[in-house]
Amino acid sequence: MDATLLERLGRAFRKRREALDHSQESFADAIGMHRTYYSAIERGEKNLQLDTMQKVAKGLRTPLWELLREAEGSR
Repeated sequence: MDATLLERLGRAFRKRREALDHSQESFADAIGMHRTYYSAIERGEKNLQLDTMQKVAKGLRTPLWELLREAEGSR
């Protein structure tokens, strides 16, 4: 079964976060988000608003369009 866009986006977020050597907790804290909420984002369980996606992308130091492209391309 194909992963949903939210699941693929969550995987893209996780990959970038790990490349920055952040734990979920340290990253969530750095962007002002609760760790359990951020964890649910990485699992594709949250239907994100654009401003939330932008907040995560900014914390990952990656343009949002690039993360969306990566998620779309990983079908």
